[in-house]
Amino acid sequence: MAIAKQALADKERGYGLYEVSFEEGALEHLVSVANGDARSLLNALQLAVETSVTHFPPPQGTQISITKDAAEQSIQQKAVLYDKEGDYHFDVISAFIKSIRGSDPDATLYWLARMVNAGEDPKFIFRRMLISACEDVGLADPQAIVVVQADAQAFERIGFPEGRFHLTHAALYLATTEKSNSTLAFFDALKGVEQQAQDEVPNHLRDGNRDAKGFGHGQGYLYPHAYQDHWVAQQYLPSSLQGKVFYEPSDQGYEKSIKEKVQRHREEQLERVETDAFVENLSYSPGDKDRQRWISRTVSERGKLLETLRKTLFEGLTIRRSDRVLVCNAGHGLLLWEAFRSTPEGLVVAQVRTADQRDHINHYAQSLSELDRPIVHCNPLDKVLDALSNQLRFEVIMGRNLFSRAKEEEQLLAKLKARLSQEGSMHLAESVPSLGSRLSDFVAEDLRLLLCKAESRLYGDPANPLTNWTAKDLLELFEQAGFATTSLEMDLQESRSMSEDDIRRYITASYLPSFAAQAVEVDAKKLEQELIAQLSGRSLAWKHHLLIVHAFAKALPKQQTGKDDGTFSKVKKKVHSPK
Repeated sequence: MAIAKQALADKERGYGLYEVSFEEGALEHLVSVANGDARSLLNALQLAVETSVTHFPPPQGTQISITKDAAEQSIQQKAVLYDKEGDYHFDVISAFIKSIRGSDPDATLYWLARMVNAGEDPKFIFRRMLISACEDVGLADPQAIVVVQADAQAFERIGFPEGRFHLTHAALYLATTEKSNSTLAFFDALKGVEQQAQDEVPNHLRDGNRDAKGFGHGQGYLYPHAYQDHWVAQQYLPSSLQGKVFYEPSDQGYEKSIKEKVQRHREEQLERVETDAFVENLSYSPGDKDRQRWISRTVSERGKLLETLRKTLFEGLTIRRSDRVLVCNAGHGLLLWEAFRSTPEGLVVAQVRTADQRDHINHYAQSLSELDRPIVHCNPLDKVLDALSNQLRFEVIMGRNLFSRAKEEEQLLAKLKARLSQEGSMHLAESVPSLGSRLSDFVAEDLRLLLCKAESRLYGDPANPLTNWTAKDLLELFEQAGFATTSLEMDLQESRSMSEDDIRRYITASYLPSFAAQAVEVDAKKLEQELIAQLSGRSLAWKHHLLIVHAFAKALPKQQTGKDDGTFSKVKKKVHSPK
């Protein structure tokens, strides 16, 4: 008791500058439990006094009242044996967290014991473990944060000494579970926000409850829950950031189970804005940038169509782990990444048509080692084929819309065949524009007759290389080149919406030139007004006719039966032998 009173009265090394009072029995309890151990008594007294005020040290003369409950808690704990503001304090907690991050349960327990023995505040330890649960474990094990939080709450109810089990339980769980630091992706996103101007929220993502009528806010938004698997491909980033990748799922734990789904969704979103996903542009002037932007902005279910296209091309196709694959007109990588996942020990080469497509693929591949990345060439396909090593052959060649001018592509097909290995095969998806939807399909009878005059030339002109061919013509091209083929024709539909500007571009780029070529006089202004009145803002069930070609350089594999899973409105399968 004398030691306690001396400490309370000492104005230099004790608490004599304050008016410290104890609830009846509180000081006696400290002395009794210390049982003659002066160090334990002084440590408990320190904790009791300094934790009974909000901030210590308080102003001189402050009254400090210590309850019996505070005294009981203080004697149960040890005063911290190292300076909380010193390097040693932070070094120990750093060693503890790094042991968790390094999945070393033995070292984790050692540093935890060091902190508990030194009297570290358990709340501080749990706080650091809660941070580690998201920073170091993350989505590799989403339950980690739940476990640590539950242990922290249990400790609040139990306290020392039994609460040490909950500290240990949380620490061992973190040390032994899967690890991922993918949540650091937030700081990449934050850096992107800080480094460039703030873009506007895309119109289809804006609040449709405000200004929807005047400014079209929310127009074009696709409600994910209305689609299969509660997902539909649409862009959620501002236009300047489309294709930007912040989050990269790891190969650990839960993230490994979602990684492929995340990648597939991302690939479909990137391809959704691709201008040549389905060939419909009958005006092929190289400077028609507005036309390309129109196709990009089309509000549609294109993502679902692209998913169907990918699934159909790869269905029944066996790609070995060591195969070499060439993906032609790879776009933003829809077919490329599926082929890449199938050939971990092989080679994937991609040909793209624009620098934007090349940059998208290279950005997406940044997380891979340089040796593992696909090789991307940005040039016309015939030039890429000429530039490849003379010895390089591919087991599989894939692509979309390589033969949009089918009757002029004999040399291209010969070059592709020369790049196939002895038992190689080609797998292509080709849009047939002449069998897809036309504007005349969606207007009243009187206007339909007028549009049909223009369309008779647009789709029937023998001199137009984009439309002067059919699926039969393309298959004959392959047969004459010595390929055995199987083919599948199908009609895919998407919901498409046109704005007034879209309709004007359609008329200017395609229909008016066709009328002029036939010497048909048309009131362009009246035609524009009538089409806008009948089509603007409507949801149009637009049809794409696709030809899927599987061509084999050697023998035709055993014929398989085509299946219609309900995705296609019409499916026709044919088998052809070389002539």
